[in-house]
Amino acid sequence: MSNDQPIAAPPLRVNLKLLHTFMLVAELRSFRQAADAAHRSQSAITTQIKQLEEQLGVTLFHRTTRLVKLTEEGEQLLESARRAVNEVALGLRKIQEAVDVRRGRISLSCSTTIASTRLAFILAEFEKDYPGIEVFVRELTTKDLMDSVRKDEVDFGIGAILEAPDLAFEPILTENLYALVPDKFRTESHGTITLEALSRLPLLLLNPATALRSVIEEAAFKRGLTLKQKFQFTQAQTLITMATAGLGVAVLPEVVLPSKKTAGVEALLIVDPPLERQVAIITVRGRTLSPAAARLAQLLRQLINGKPPSTHQKKQKRELITQIDQ
Repeated sequence: MSNDQPIAAPPLRVNLKLLHTFMLVAELRSFRQAADAAHRSQSAITTQIKQLEEQLGVTLFHRTTRLVKLTEEGEQLLESARRAVNEVALGLRKIQEAVDVRRGRISLSCSTTIASTRLAFILAEFEKDYPGIEVFVRELTTKDLMDSVRKDEVDFGIGAILEAPDLAFEPILTENLYALVPDKFRTESHGTITLEALSRLPLLLLNPATALRSVIEEAAFKRGLTLKQKFQFTQAQTLITMATAGLGVAVLPEVVLPSKKTAGVEALLIVDPPLERQVAIITVRGRTLSPAAARLAQLLRQLINGKPPSTHQKKQKRELITQIDQ
């Protein structure tokens, strides 16, 4: 039985070392410079180019005493070789990123209010999908948090937005501020309290190193009000305990308010003016997160509001994991 179909020629098997040498000479347009770059003798480079030309059956360079120029076939090979090298580099990078995501290490700094409320749930979700990644968390006040990001001690920070030209802030949560008011200080309120009324009460505040303290003081300054600070603390939970004991009025972000009503105190929304704070992912401007840190940042965006992930968010997460596994 005859077969009129032409038989495909077997693919050429080119030594990759020879191809690398060819690219050096082609890029530098010089056998001598290619030899210097490869730390080889010029005769060795010339021999390798001759071997490659013999394997391909074409001349790759026009050689003169003053000039080394690619032939038409040499130009074609250089273009193909560049594409091949780029593809290999891309493949290796994807493999390395997958390894980094599955077995990485992340360091982050976080405000105490977020660390004590939302972070545990988010890290637990992250660990389900990436159990091989170690996550290290530092609870810090605003100034120290910013410094830790600047000094590259952490991959990123989770904290308030402040003026810092060298840092990038990506808002992920906006929340109102509340006053946790003991019954003995409360008047008819309908669930709110003005800043002016708040300024007449003994206040329990976070220390001046926190961004939350700055929000309150700036608002009072703009209204010409003087705040009556009674105690200041570093931890929001301490403010809650002190307010529950009737020692003063605690000013707190919504995220740390007790989930159930506590006897003897009421949470009142601060109005006139309404006060709020923004929480952001903080990085050095222009710096890219590692693959592992980027995955955690994505989960923070999805879950920082404290709600279970939506069906769309779950689908996004599955797609991310599938991409990594591929």
